[in-house]
Amino acid sequence: MSAQKKAKKKLTAEELRQRLKLKHLEAKKYFSETFSQADKLLREKGLDPGKVREHSARIIGAGAMAGTLLLTSPQNVKSLPTPHEIIETVTKVKNEADGAKSAQQLLSDSLKSILPQKVRPLNRNEEKILEQVFENILEVKSRASLEGEHLNTTYGNIGIEQHLRRYPTDALSTHGEEDISKSGMAPGLGAWGYFATSKEDLTPELADKERWYAVVQTLYLPDWEIRQPYLKDWYKYRKVLIVNADNGQAVVASIADSGPAAWTGKNFGASPEVMKFLGGSNYKKGPVIVFFVDDPENKVPLGPVEYNK
Repeated sequence: MSAQKKAKKKLTAEELRQRLKLKHLEAKKYFSETFSQADKLLREKGLDPGKVREHSARIIGAGAMAGTLLLTSPQNVKSLPTPHEIIETVTKVKNEADGAKSAQQLLSDSLKSILPQKVRPLNRNEEKILEQVFENILEVKSRASLEGEHLNTTYGNIGIEQHLRRYPTDALSTHGEEDISKSGMAPGLGAWGYFATSKEDLTPELADKERWYAVVQTLYLPDWEIRQPYLKDWYKYRKVLIVNADNGQAVVASIADSGPAAWTGKNFGASPEVMKFLGGSNYKKGPVIVFFVDDPENKVPLGPVEYNK
């Protein structure tokens, strides 16, 4: 088999999407530099040429989803609930007296029917259905793709991380009880350094960012080197919704570090506090879904999503 055929065989849908994204960025830059007047005129009219791909993706994704729901055989429909069916079920659950217990069971059952058995990058239809599920059951508006940004995978394994130093003289003893502090302190700083310049400057909001922090593999984004200044600012303390694919436990966390390394077999990481809520004191690794929280007004608090109460 030739090298060209091997390359074609190994090219995944996610890799293709990332290549198209790079082409989009190159085209956007070329357009703004070559046709600066046209670019200026479009922006004055409220039209951003760089958003064309995003709008097109929404239209294509909606069309593909509608086509799938209309044309799929009845046998396949049963294995993949539609957003309409999920909304009806959620409404019924919320009206039941024992809705708290049923809500978590509903989410867990929905995840089992939607997600593949082994972790892998999800397709757009799967992500759109999950967005609908999370918004209606968890009441948290989250998106797999936000402002044109998308992680290399939204469904993968998460692993426990150590505590991060919040300020120069920070000590492990100040990070919680023994079951939390036993994870230790990371030898280095997070991707964005200290959370505060001193203990006195550590606000409750900054302390929460470390307590409920997440780690995502920004270093493996295909356009990280090209767009690093922008992406580094965009990802800093970005809120994400982390959902345990096995039991439906959910946490809103703040991205505060980059990793884990690919050789670990993990796609995400999280603080001891996040991991404890997701799966208990002995939870070290497991499958999760990670979506960006769509919260432009900063109204969604960090920490556990207590939807089952």
